[in-house]
Amino acid sequence: MSDCIFCKIVNKEIPSNVIYEDDVILAFHDLEPQAPVHLLIVTKKHIPSLDLIEFEDMEALGWLMSKVKDIAKNMGLDNGYRLVCNCGEDGLQTVNHLHFHLLGKRKMLWPPG
Repeated sequence: MSDCIFCKIVNKEIPSNVIYEDDVILAFHDLEPQAPVHLLIVTKKHIPSLDLIEFEDMEALGWLMSKVKDIAKNMGLDNGYRLVCNCGEDGLQTVNHLHFHLLGKRKMLWPPG
C-alpha cells in the first residue's frame, strides 16, 4: 500500500533501526518508546488489521508468533516482556498495518494506562 508508513519501512523507503528481518516479518525500534525496549514487529505483507486476517495469512502470523521469543531473547528480555496488538479505533490502532509492540526491560502495569 503506497501511503502506509510500515510498508514504506518494509520497502526501505523510510529508514528504521531494524533488529530482525526475514522474508515474512520485520522488527524495528519504535520511534516513541514506552519502555526501555520497545520494538514493532510487522508483517511484510500489508494486512490492515487483526480483524482483516484471511486464511492465507495464517502461516505468516504463525511465523511471526514463533519468532517473538527469539527476538525477545536477542534483546535481553530474559525476565519477561509484553506483546501488544492494537486493533481498531477504540483499541488505539494508529497505523493500519498489522503490527505488534514488543515491550520490556521494565515492570509492566495492569491495567495499562
